Amino acid sequence: MSDRFERVGSTSELGDGDRLSVILGDEISALVIRIGDDYYCVEDVCTHDGQPMTDGEISGCELTCPRHGAKFDIRTGKALCMPATQPVETFKVEIRSDEIFVQYPND
Repeated sequence: MSDRFERVGSTSELGDGDRLSVILGDEISALVIRIGDDYYCVEDVCTHDGQPMTDGEISGCELTCPRHGAKFDIRTGKALCMPATQPVETFKVEIRSDEIFVQYPND
């Protein structure tokens, strides 16, 4: 993983359970999700069929793909149920003052 981080927003933009759709490195669609005081970032593509999960339901630390119901753990990216069998990519999040930074994917 790269050591570079990209500013993607501010903490005031997200309440508990909210998400922010972002583009990392000009090409990777991702979701920054706040659960309580924790922030997570996952690639916004279901590994089952390649569709976006932007509008998927969030329950606890699970994100459900709105298309076929695959569920993913937003902390680890792990696929939790069929039809997905592969994890989604996750990205490290840092909060600096009130700004949200996400680690760039591998170059």
